[in-house]
Amino acid sequence: MDSISSAIASNLLFPATKPLYDHSTTSSLSFSPAIHTLKSKNSSRTRLLTRASSEIKSVSSPIDFSDPDWKIKYEKDFETRFHLPHLTDVYADAGSYPSTFCLRMRTPVNEDFAEGYPSDEKWHGYINNNDRVLLKVIRYSSPTSAGAECIDPNCTWLEQWVHRAGPREKIYYKPENVKAAIVTCGGLCPGLNDVIRQIVITLEIYGVKNIVGIPFGYRGFGKELAEMPLSRKVVQNVHLSGGSLLGVSRGGPNVSEIVDSMEERGINMLFVLGGNGTHAGANAIHDECRKRQLKVAVVGVPKTIDNDILLMDKTFGFDTAVEEAQRAINSAYIEAHSAYRGIGIVKLMGRSSGFIAMQASLASGQIDVCLIPEVPFHLHGPHGVLRHLEYLLETKGSAVVCVAEGAGQNFLEKTNAKDASGNIVFGDIGVHIQQETKKFFKDHGNPADVKYIDPTYMIRACRANASDGILCTVLGQNAVHGAFAGYSGITVGICNTHYVYLPIPEVISYPKVLDPNSRMWHRCLTSTGQPDFV
Repeated sequence: MDSISSAIASNLLFPATKPLYDHSTTSSLSFSPAIHTLKSKNSSRTRLLTRASSEIKSVSSPIDFSDPDWKIKYEKDFETRFHLPHLTDVYADAGSYPSTFCLRMRTPVNEDFAEGYPSDEKWHGYINNNDRVLLKVIRYSSPTSAGAECIDPNCTWLEQWVHRAGPREKIYYKPENVKAAIVTCGGLCPGLNDVIRQIVITLEIYGVKNIVGIPFGYRGFGKELAEMPLSRKVVQNVHLSGGSLLGVSRGGPNVSEIVDSMEERGINMLFVLGGNGTHAGANAIHDECRKRQLKVAVVGVPKTIDNDILLMDKTFGFDTAVEEAQRAINSAYIEAHSAYRGIGIVKLMGRSSGFIAMQASLASGQIDVCLIPEVPFHLHGPHGVLRHLEYLLETKGSAVVCVAEGAGQNFLEKTNAKDASGNIVFGDIGVHIQQETKKFFKDHGNPADVKYIDPTYMIRACRANASDGILCTVLGQNAVHGAFAGYSGITVGICNTHYVYLPIPEVISYPKVLDPNSRMWHRCLTSTGQPDFV
């Protein structure tokens, strides 16, 4: 790989997908990719149907359902894919030590942390390496059930277990020999400082004295930027403000140069905070360290305000974004409601997924139209958004629209421009809808008062709320536990309310997207009362 950007590109191009049973036909088995269109039996419209689940991963060949042992083989394949890379995979003779993390006694009695803390009785706060968390908890009885995720036409129940996160009784690094580094990449997100703070605090509890921050993302591995020493004293109050203590950026040196820099600096634990692209880079760094036989732990903490990381209940920053979006929506509502024939338009984050727009619409109760990337729509025509807005003005006198930034990109001129991470630079769908709305009503001889609000940077830069603060705290702690347990090339997350470790390749295959057949989207449609805009 020539650069972090190329590492991202190679991992985030649309992946090969595991066969998924398509219940739109029963005459023969039919399979479809992770994102595909499905012709509804009850409507002529085409719906974008998404599947962001562990079932749709790459495999070498389709599942042979005629094989009586297909279920056993699938579960074994799943277990293999979700095996966590460990130091002992490369260093069979890697020694372990009694954990220096014990809440029974938090002050060491001597300087030799690696010998552990003496205690009269065993502490029962450790996680067994064989502990697992069930990935899927709903047993769908039919492929036609709302949001059903099925492997076969009978919707066979398959147990899928992933590794439970937390401190282990044995660790594979002596704390006095650890130099830990933290890096924050991509864009800003509420909670970055909370995670940094908890990683530092937990490292110190283990006994690590040498902790540094890499400034401005992967760029900080270049020679022109100096690393930042970190300690509990430095990070004590950083969570009280938004942004990142370390700064953020996109792009950076190539993977080989980053690992060269890590070797020169003596870094043997790297904590990477970022989204899909950043995690692709982290996985490339992990692979390069393995290739060079370096005893380095690379652990990711998923940072995406869009909540578009696979397999996880949510990512930090998402709850705060939904909460802060209420302020913008309420302002748009007041502006629209106070004006004669007023329309308020709010654009929220969501490049490829509409989770923020959907949840914010549900939470506010003031949205009449919610537009997301996963559901195609028309602006003009008898069933278009503009005709519905005309109906709302006639019946209600005002209307409020919430649109995700990645929605309706087919209406905008493509520039083919990309940012430093390799992401396509989108056109501004909010401005486009604002202009088209004004033009539509003006051409009809009855102008509307249209107000447009884009709170993106205000939301990204704010402090994490209580819910995200708790999530960030636990994610930061578990990242350190995972590194000391000897795992590398993993990320931490929350799954079915439990904290888990997942191999990075399994969560970056493609962005998680909203399923238009899910119960939550159906609830959103019930709340807004909007029709199909096709």
